[in-house]
Amino acid sequence: MQKNKRMCSRCVLDTTVPEIKFDDKGACNYCKIHDELEKKYPNDKNGQKKLREIVEKIKRDGKNKKYDCIIGVSGGRDSTYTLYMAKKLGLRPLAVHFDNGWNSEIAVNNIKNITNKLGIDLYTHVADWEEFKDLQISFLKASVPDAEVPTDYAIISVLYKLAAQEGVNYFIVGHSFRTEGTSPIGWTYMDGRYIKNIHKTFGKIKSIKSFPILSATEIAYYTFIKKIREVRILEYMDYNRKEVNALLERQFDWKYYGGHHHESIYTQFFQSYYLIKKFNIDKRKKDYSAMVRSGQMNRKEAIKLINKPYPVDEQIVNYTINKLGLSKAEFEKIMQEQPKSFQDYPNYYNYIQTFKFPIKIGCKLNLFPKILELKYLN
Repeated sequence: MQKNKRMCSRCVLDTTVPEIKFDDKGACNYCKIHDELEKKYPNDKNGQKKLREIVEKIKRDGKNKKYDCIIGVSGGRDSTYTLYMAKKLGLRPLAVHFDNGWNSEIAVNNIKNITNKLGIDLYTHVADWEEFKDLQISFLKASVPDAEVPTDYAIISVLYKLAAQEGVNYFIVGHSFRTEGTSPIGWTYMDGRYIKNIHKTFGKIKSIKSFPILSATEIAYYTFIKKIREVRILEYMDYNRKEVNALLERQFDWKYYGGHHHESIYTQFFQSYYLIKKFNIDKRKKDYSAMVRSGQMNRKEAIKLINKPYPVDEQIVNYTINKLGLSKAEFEKIMQEQPKSFQDYPNYYNYIQTFKFPIKIGCKLNLFPKILELKYLN
């Protein structure tokens, strides 16, 4: 554990974040990012006007098409509410789920309930289990804190490819910086080159065929040639977790799964056990910090909660290890390996930094994926 930890005076992020910085008032750089996002995505009449304009453009561009947008769904709160709000705003979405073999029963039922009750078509992209398992084990063996990246990046890749296939110009992602914040780059980094190099170095299967991992060139093709854009409608809304939970439970028989993103069994293992024990990374700090900044949680309450150990379900831990086909000795070796970062492997980060300013302009014009926005450029 780190000694002489310093915590932000405004949120609850601290010096367990490698790249954290503090201003003369003790506030961290992630609070500054939050303030910049508040300006870009105002939660007021101007924000509502901007959202209406975005929605009307999606409708115009999708006229005479079966769908006017695509929405990724996991069965979690954020994506379920995004689907609900998109339908309420008059959009005609295709719901898309990426099945990587780790769905909880709760997640499956949540997806089924919301799509059936809203009358929304559902497309499920099923990854070959052996291929996806090989990729996940590769990231564990690489000893980086990005073991969830294969899922996150594959979802984005599937959304781009399916949008192009359906002739749709927009995919909508259920993310709100007011409840999730911006993940520190030292905690989560992803790009296609990084993922492919990790797999090439540590994987046993030569090539992955059942799901896409888009390269920078492919993303550029979908962005500039196919003109596919990522949209986050929750950024313009007064998105309150407690209120959303109550609404989804009442109208769609939605069930909560016990923790943020714990609708995935692997994510529960990853956040509650793997990240904390191996890297001393507690992602609750990121989420609670966002909620403190947005007034959804009291800072004292957040500090009290993060001072309590992250609840660990030993059955989930054992189930995950067994499902991956790892012996106890193999898993223990993974846990004992010296922690590394994305900078220890080939990736696109240096290129992103080299072209930081034109990319920033592109982000402001919504030309680039939201993953590049602020997090990689500050």
